[in-house]
Amino acid sequence: MAKHSTSAIYHVAQLTQLNNKLDENIAKIERSASQYVVLKDTELLNSFNRHQNKLQAIIKETLAQQQDVQLKEQLTSLKVENEKLRILMNSTKVDGLSLMQLQGEFKLLHTITEQLAKRSNFVVNQQVFTIHNTTEDISNNMLKRLFIIPLTLLIAGIFIVLITKPLKRLTNKIKILEQGNFEQEIKLQGSAEVIAIADALENMRQRLHTLELQKSSFIRHISHELKTPLAAIREGTELIYDNSVGSLNDDQQEICNIIRTSVGRLQRLIEDLLDFNIVLDSTSLNHLEKISLSDLINEACTVRLLDIKSKDLTLKCDSSPCIIYSNSKQLSVILDNILSNAIKYSPINGTIAISYNSNKTDLTINIIDQGPGIEPSLTEKVFDAFYQSTPPENNPIKGSGLGLTIVKELLLRLNGHIKITSAKKLNAVNQSGTCVTITLPLNTPTMSTQVINP
Repeated sequence: MAKHSTSAIYHVAQLTQLNNKLDENIAKIERSASQYVVLKDTELLNSFNRHQNKLQAIIKETLAQQQDVQLKEQLTSLKVENEKLRILMNSTKVDGLSLMQLQGEFKLLHTITEQLAKRSNFVVNQQVFTIHNTTEDISNNMLKRLFIIPLTLLIAGIFIVLITKPLKRLTNKIKILEQGNFEQEIKLQGSAEVIAIADALENMRQRLHTLELQKSSFIRHISHELKTPLAAIREGTELIYDNSVGSLNDDQQEICNIIRTSVGRLQRLIEDLLDFNIVLDSTSLNHLEKISLSDLINEACTVRLLDIKSKDLTLKCDSSPCIIYSNSKQLSVILDNILSNAIKYSPINGTIAISYNSNKTDLTINIIDQGPGIEPSLTEKVFDAFYQSTPPENNPIKGSGLGLTIVKELLLRLNGHIKITSAKKLNAVNQSGTCVTITLPLNTPTMSTQVINP
């Protein structure tokens, strides 16, 4: 349309200029001819010839560019009449012409010029009408095609829903597997591709579930088999260490102390192994129950009461009511491992503070001790399995290196996370210490923990 409009406008401009040039040159030709007839001045005849040649050149140029047949015929007639006038004015007959007769000769020229003007206006109007119709046609076509846009968007939306809906269901099933829940069967309806993926996931789930049960069974049995003889070894060692079966010399006492320490460490390893079995046991992850968070924290503190008293530690526990729906077994293991570390690294007569708060999305539990703190570079490394940092001087028994690994795995299955920071950053008092922050999400579609306001 733009190209057609440009061509039409150029054509209209040519026709307008043509009419102006024709009128102007014919007027000059007639004036020169009239003056020559009256004055008989040769210079006036030369001026007539110049204007007449110019008119012929305009007609010739227009004939080469013009497409309209009728206009070309009229221009040809104008050229012929102009040539007749030229011959007349340059012949001896001009001497006998009167001014009235000369004007009569120009009358046909004017008639042809008027016809040219009418035809030019007709062609201009036709071009404008054509452009107008073309514009309307294009507008109508564009409006019709605009209806394709919402239709296309609708079709695209349908395809997006058809594609993303089964993918979301598959993602939810994969997240369930990621949390260690291998009991829920994976079965989806949809296209052949979705069903094939679901079948592959179901086969993987069954194999993982079988391996999970085998691992849990193995750890339970081996832990039980280890604890039975270990209890007898520990009791016998304690009797010898207490001189119940006779006094020991210094060397014997030292050897007995080494055995006693090693037995204690072995017992801790077995206990951590049993805790780790909770992580592997997917059957314990789905049992949610109503729990009082303050009571759960008090129970964890009671279990570690002897360790707390041995260091004369002070516990500051938040007692505000907070009811949650979660797995008490998992949360107990999480709190026990973190509290155990806090006690181990706390100085004698130190303080351990346990607080919690909740909002619309998260439940946050903070456990802060006054121990030596932790290097920023180690805040992530401590969660690696069997990693052991330097033990405190007042606690020579090394741990198993599984405690924080167990905590992180259990929190992962609860859709939570753990963060360890320096207590200096949390308190204005310039003192060492470590803050362990546990965060559990709330009000999420896949949440395993819910808070109920009492």
